[in-house]
Amino acid sequence: MTTPAAAPIPGQAPGPRPAPAPRPGPGGGAAVVTGAAGGLGRAIAAALHADGWRVLLTDLDGDAVAAAAAPLGGWSRALDVRDEAACAETAAEAAGRGGLGLWVNNAGILVTGPSWEQDAATRSRVVEVNALGAMNGTLAALALMRAQGHGHVLNVVSLAGLVAAPGETVYAASKHALVAFSIGTLADLRLAGHRGVHVSCLCPDGIWTPMLHDRLDDPGAAASFTGTLLDPERVARRAARLARRPRPVVSVPRWRGAQVRLFDALPGVALRLAPLILAAGRAGQRRQRRRTGADQR
Repeated sequence: MTTPAAAPIPGQAPGPRPAPAPRPGPGGGAAVVTGAAGGLGRAIAAALHADGWRVLLTDLDGDAVAAAAAPLGGWSRALDVRDEAACAETAAEAAGRGGLGLWVNNAGILVTGPSWEQDAATRSRVVEVNALGAMNGTLAALALMRAQGHGHVLNVVSLAGLVAAPGETVYAASKHALVAFSIGTLADLRLAGHRGVHVSCLCPDGIWTPMLHDRLDDPGAAASFTGTLLDPERVARRAARLARRPRPVVSVPRWRGAQVRLFDALPGVALRLAPLILAAGRAGQRRQRRRTGADQR
């Protein structure tokens, strides 16, 4: 039960109002980025740092992430997102620097090929990192954000989280799970009365990072080359804007999000068009090979 505020004494100026709770935002609280030793994770950390955040960079490779963090304030730690306790420890460390304002689940792995070619260990590893690892990070962050009354979890998904991706089926399944978890968790937060805590999904098209650098000759990865091949800095800038203004789901570019949602709503059409779509993806791989000079290596 809350106690009503005392009425002011006539003739006496009212006392100072209590200071509002600190709000998340650039420079207000710390940000954690997983999978930040390179690629998109490092680019997101750099964009957040430039936007005023104090950024804790994490990665499975402690030495690599320490090197990545050096020009961004030097704050890093090794983290296996599959370790629930380690995620909780990381959240607590970040919260010690003025509160935990933002947690970015970026760590992920890609496997390609038909689902029946992936053994049980491979399937488990993809789901454990891409889905369960992001769940671990989300829940570790929310344990603190719910208590402090504000905060934002930003889950880096993929367009493969919005539509089935032939050749990347197990990867897409893990990303679909993350979208469902994120939106469902956001709904649960609102139903529980947590208005200042947010969960967002960032769903970019294929990104030219080390995850795709060795996939130019991989027919299973053709789906990642069917649209606009993005540079990590463009996606990182969108992530920084999303950190400022949370939204449940954001696609990059926006038109591709609308396109894949249409395919998802019309699976029969998508199946009939799959050969043409993947042929376009293989053409995209050839263009990127020429662009990067991979044919001469």
